[in-house]
Amino acid sequence: MNGPLELYFSPLACSLASRIALYEAQADAQFTEVDPKTKKTTDGADFLSIYPLGMVPLIRLGDGSILTENAAILQYIAARYPDAQLAGRDDLDRARLQQWLCFIGTELHKALFIPLFDKGLNDDAKQRALDKGKSRLAYLNNYLTGREFLLDHFTVADAYLYTVLNWSMATPVDLKPWPAIAAYHARLQSRPSVAKAFKEELALYKAEQARHQAA
Repeated sequence: MNGPLELYFSPLACSLASRIALYEAQADAQFTEVDPKTKKTTDGADFLSIYPLGMVPLIRLGDGSILTENAAILQYIAARYPDAQLAGRDDLDRARLQQWLCFIGTELHKALFIPLFDKGLNDDAKQRALDKGKSRLAYLNNYLTGREFLLDHFTVADAYLYTVLNWSMATPVDLKPWPAIAAYHARLQSRPSVAKAFKEELALYKAEQARHQAA
């Protein structure tokens, strides 16, 4: 596993969480952008030849092998860089980390936000996703009340949750009714690793959108 990790990402996609985790760990890493429409990397390579499903994040390890799926990649980064303390501190803590990664991935990422981004879904289907999401957001808001992070310290689950909450800026999801969630998101926005990753990917996202409009 020698050599730096290479993260394949699309700007402001869920792969942002991996970038945040790598910055938090001060890891030696390379970043390769994948256009979500063309599935080409910025140097013209066909990402589908690397991963036929075309989804990010994906990391290429130093031995050339690849690892996919957001939760798996985040936990790998946490384990590879233990000094950054991005995982749980004991067995129960690690189980709780897995619990939150599952919750974010299934109840927020896939069940709430992905339908809202799907241009093929009608308004009724999107409204059902929004309505169902209210109970999930209420649960999260209640949990975060009086807490700084999901666990008792910053972990890869926080990097993932921040990334997903960012999508409220591009969807009808409104964080104002959920003050603990809104405050949590604002706090993380000022964390150095998060602020750096978001600023870089926002610029890349704007450049990506300009390319698509010019095409």
